Amino acid sequence: MAVRATLHRLPLRTRLVAGFAAAMLLVLVCAGAFVYWRVEVALDHDLDTELTQSTSTIEPLVRGTTVTHLPEAEATGAGWQIVDEDGAVLDRGGPLPAGKRLVGDVLLDRAGSTRTFDLGDLLDSGHTYRVRVTRLDRPAPTYLLVAVRRDHRDEALRELLVQLAVAGVGALVVTSVVGDLLARFALRPVERYRRRAEEIAAGARSLRLEVPEDRDDEVIRLGHTLNDMLTVLEEAVERERRFVNDASHELRTPLTLLKSRIQLARRRSRTVQGHEQVLDELAIDVGRLAALAEDLLDVGNAQSAGEGVSVDTVRTATVAVEQRRVADPRRAAGLELSVPGTPLRVAMSPSALERVLTNLVENAFLHGSPPVSVAVSAPSDSWARIAVRDAGPGMPPVLLARATGRFTRSDEARSRPGAGLGLALVEQLVIAAGGELRLCASGHHARHGGPVPVECDHDASMTVTVLLPRASG
Repeated sequence: MAVRATLHRLPLRTRLVAGFAAAMLLVLVCAGAFVYWRVEVALDHDLDTELTQSTSTIEPLVRGTTVTHLPEAEATGAGWQIVDEDGAVLDRGGPLPAGKRLVGDVLLDRAGSTRTFDLGDLLDSGHTYRVRVTRLDRPAPTYLLVAVRRDHRDEALRELLVQLAVAGVGALVVTSVVGDLLARFALRPVERYRRRAEEIAAGARSLRLEVPEDRDDEVIRLGHTLNDMLTVLEEAVERERRFVNDASHELRTPLTLLKSRIQLARRRSRTVQGHEQVLDELAIDVGRLAALAEDLLDVGNAQSAGEGVSVDTVRTATVAVEQRRVADPRRAAGLELSVPGTPLRVAMSPSALERVLTNLVENAFLHGSPPVSVAVSAPSDSWARIAVRDAGPGMPPVLLARATGRFTRSDEARSRPGAGLGLALVEQLVIAAGGELRLCASGHHARHGGPVPVECDHDASMTVTVLLPRASG
């Protein structure tokens, strides 16, 4: 755990180079071990071939003989000894030191088979042999040991080890340097992104990461993604800034009016009835402020409305219209409803759809003229339509496209109640549900959200249409 924690604290480039070097070291060690093994096998094969030839020459000469000073055996160039079961040398020949015992600590095979073994270590520069043991058919069990020197074989292997070590260290150094250069080159754009991000975090605006257009790799795609994210964040910050400015502007008037009423109330003494009248006026102003604050909260929370739920538009529209008729009996006759005979479910929460209907009907009565009609229909198998019409003059074509902006109102509407947040809330709720809001007046149309493959109504009256995706099942 301590090693892992230490590694995690290292710079990314260092970890990449270290990992690359460790992988190369493993590859070099495995490759060197394989090369060493193959060379060793080849050299041992040559020695074994020499031992086989020498043994086949010496064995017939010494079999059954007790004195073996034989020129043919000497001519092989191999040393040989005959030993008994206890390892005592009975006879010897060839270029072996007088006191050299080939048997060593090796246990002789009493089964009569031939075996081969090595005497001496690889790093031992002298008296290293490769020995073959053959059992002789004599009255007493004896063994023929034929040995050849391993000096050249061991020297070749030692030289090979040195060369492999030098080549491996050199290759490791070169690959580590190359890996460091590659890591530095690959991470250079990341460092540029970091410096640019510092500038943005320090308050610089409208800055983007410098992303080459002629390349397409993981870091370049990261740069494009970060630039897209910066654009979205900048747009979100700009929207919020504009919203705060607009909200401050809209709140300034009622707050100023409220402050003025309080100052006027304090200028002279009043009767109880006068104080009650002032309090009534203040209550009206406070109620307007509360309604405006509630609308602002609704607009801010509209993005999360209706996720993973559904509602019956027929029932919700019926309830909303009936509540409106009960709340305003004088205009009940001017509110018409047209719905299909079967349920029509859409992918939106009940509260969100109720708020959409309430706002549209309220806007129609506030800025339009009766009669106001609410029509629910299914123009296709995938979409449901809610159309709210009134007999008023409608909006000017210039206002249609920006009517859903927060605090947007026409000059005529500024004298009426409201803060210009109704259509903004409707638009956000509809778009959050995956639908489309359409504003149509005098043959002019404006679409917000979507697009939805449903034709617009070509009615001369003011019509607000909400198209929502139908809920599955």
